[in-house]
Amino acid sequence: MIAEVYVDIPAGPVDRPFDYRIPEELSSFIAPGMRVTVPFGRTKRLGFVTALKESSALSKLKNIDQVVDPIPVLTGELLDLGRWLADTTLCLTVSAYQAMLPAVMKADYAKTVSVENQEQLGESYPSLVPLFSLRQSIAWKDLAARHPECLKPIRQAISQGVLTVHQQVHNQAKAKKVITAAAAVSKNDLVQAAASCGPRAARQKEALQFFIENDTGAQFPVTDLIRNHHLTRQSLRALEEKGMLRMNFVEQFRNPYGISEETKTGPLPLTEEQKAALQPILHSIENSKDKVFLCHGVTGSGKTEIYLQAIRRVIELGKQAIVLVPEISLTPQMVHRFKGRFGDEVAVMHSGLSKGEKYDEWRKIREGKVKVAVGARSAVFAPFEHLGLIVIDEEHETSYKQEDNPRYHAREVAIHRGQHNGCPVVLGSATPSLESYARARKNVYTLLTLKERFNHHPMPPVKIIDMREEMRGGNHSMFSKKLFSKITDRLEKHEQTVLFLNRRGYSTFVMCRACGTVIKCPHCDISLTYHRANHMLKCHYCGFEMRVPETCPTCGSDSMRYFGSGTQKVEAELNRLLPEARVIRMDVDTTRQKGGHEKLLRLFGAHQADILLGTQMIAKGLDFPEVTLVGVLAADSMLHLPDFRASEKTFQLLTQVSGRAGRHDLPGEVIIQSYTPDHYAVTDAAANDYGRFFQQEMQIRYRHGYPPFYYLALINLTHPEITAAADAAGRVASILKNNLSSSVQVLGPVVPSIARIKDRYRFQCMVKYKREPSLIPLLWKITRHFQETGKDSLQISIDMNPVALM
Repeated sequence: MIAEVYVDIPAGPVDRPFDYRIPEELSSFIAPGMRVTVPFGRTKRLGFVTALKESSALSKLKNIDQVVDPIPVLTGELLDLGRWLADTTLCLTVSAYQAMLPAVMKADYAKTVSVENQEQLGESYPSLVPLFSLRQSIAWKDLAARHPECLKPIRQAISQGVLTVHQQVHNQAKAKKVITAAAAVSKNDLVQAAASCGPRAARQKEALQFFIENDTGAQFPVTDLIRNHHLTRQSLRALEEKGMLRMNFVEQFRNPYGISEETKTGPLPLTEEQKAALQPILHSIENSKDKVFLCHGVTGSGKTEIYLQAIRRVIELGKQAIVLVPEISLTPQMVHRFKGRFGDEVAVMHSGLSKGEKYDEWRKIREGKVKVAVGARSAVFAPFEHLGLIVIDEEHETSYKQEDNPRYHAREVAIHRGQHNGCPVVLGSATPSLESYARARKNVYTLLTLKERFNHHPMPPVKIIDMREEMRGGNHSMFSKKLFSKITDRLEKHEQTVLFLNRRGYSTFVMCRACGTVIKCPHCDISLTYHRANHMLKCHYCGFEMRVPETCPTCGSDSMRYFGSGTQKVEAELNRLLPEARVIRMDVDTTRQKGGHEKLLRLFGAHQADILLGTQMIAKGLDFPEVTLVGVLAADSMLHLPDFRASEKTFQLLTQVSGRAGRHDLPGEVIIQSYTPDHYAVTDAAANDYGRFFQQEMQIRYRHGYPPFYYLALINLTHPEITAAADAAGRVASILKNNLSSSVQVLGPVVPSIARIKDRYRFQCMVKYKREPSLIPLLWKITRHFQETGKDSLQISIDMNPVALM
């Protein structure tokens, strides 16, 4: 037998399957989706087996060295998905496969196989008994190298649970292990041993009594026996030495949420609107139809309950579900709702987990121990084999698009998986992306609308404050008079306030008032942001830091001043104006530590703070009964960015953050402060009128030829020398113009708004097209050409349908 193997070297020339002979002893064992080590050049490399065949066009083939995984890490569906991803996102196939695995699996391995059931091993697999008689567990590497003839029966014994595989990952995560104690002899022998215990062995007698009264086949964690059953470590050791007990190292799944027993919750009664939205989803699930539903419901309309009840049906049918949530809003609240409803059936995957925790959650999915995967973008690759539903909550979020290779959009991957598995995909949002809503209007997706909050509470009234008027009236504070009086009022009533500002740091830039010098990052073309806590200037692109200079580096004057307001500055101002208010600040700087997010939200939920101040991570998914006021400090901070989606992003953020107020019995209100109060993105968000915003924005997109009327491809070129980058960008633009049809627009090359990042100069070309079959093959040719000739450190990256243009 011959295996086709993609070798783990992310380079264009080796981006194809290589044929390797499967040694006789491995022929019945190797399956597509497994990883193997193979000789490649002078070294041994990891590789993915993607297919098996009987013959090869080549006569001289090298042998596969050894198998890394006892079971395939990629299912047949994921292998196909990897090839599709490589074709559509212009990435290397092996990069697509790597993206589907947790980071911890991209390292060195030490897997061990140990005996789970000694009796059954003797009965069913007598040939394996001598192998395991001397040691409790054997390294997988040793088995594959020294006993290849035993691999087939070992695999059968693993599948029957007679042997188990434990996996340790060198240098990175390790499977968590605990010491357990189990009876090593029969119950009669234990009873006799207990009877013969003298008065000096009273503690040993207690321990024997425990194992007589409990299941003699069970393994009990030693720490549990000491803590909860008051046995001693010395007595357990003594009994082990006498051969009465057997101590083992056993693998234990980590519990990343520290949730022991969730308070179980049941389905909630649905409103008529919710029932009408749920019905077609259930119909698709039951009939295995791969439809795409867009659930457009106002904030607080009960979209999550629809997801939960649809997933309940999926589980009843013996299938599995994936739920994607944007990374930033992966609040504990969402996790608790799913864990509360489905308990141990849920695995959670997101970037806040340690590598070991991510690896454990992935294994629960791969080994079929759970039915639901909840996670951020990469959870779309959950290795389920019987998918019945995929849900994407807050589908408009840009975090669903991966910014580096492979540059996939989780929505497109989900729809592709839905088609493959014959299962529905539900996209949910109060502010759907224009592309999704336009598809729903054209009946490409099925539109489900929820116009009312589930508790029939009205949407909170929204007031727009013109900050230009405030300035004219002599108010130079960052709070309008109206907002400040409302915050004071909420403090007196012991209600809570959420303040939103989409800028972290203390001030946006530092400038000399004498000569106008703005202090910029030496490696990027962007001004440094001042962080007050450690009196440092930081670059949010490359991480460069420096102390704030005492005098201007250009003219030497001491007129350095701070301009713009970040969350740190607002916090300082609140502490000055309202010293009695308890303020929690939530931004990237305060939530860096593991669990930081959850800790701050728990404090706020327990009313240990009056004001929650934060960046966009507080805009979505939060549900606190006592929040009755939401204040937006600089509504137009995103409006004037050089991005055609600036208005859409502003509208979405304002609508989402407004939806945090008055979600329960207390009525809420929203105050939006803006310097462009007449902009339709601001007025339509205040009126909660998505339809009107959609109409206006679509007209502008149509006039300027942007999505959803056109598709985009963005080609980025970077080089340490500006002339080399400009020259390469010019060549790319002319190749595109000369080889594509006249209906395609090629824009550029241009310098993007941030011209240099990490000492590399940047140029961009953009392609606008409707249908252009020759585009992808041409872009592949361009990539390959520049990769082969790009030894002078030119880098090219292509983003199909980009969400970030800066």
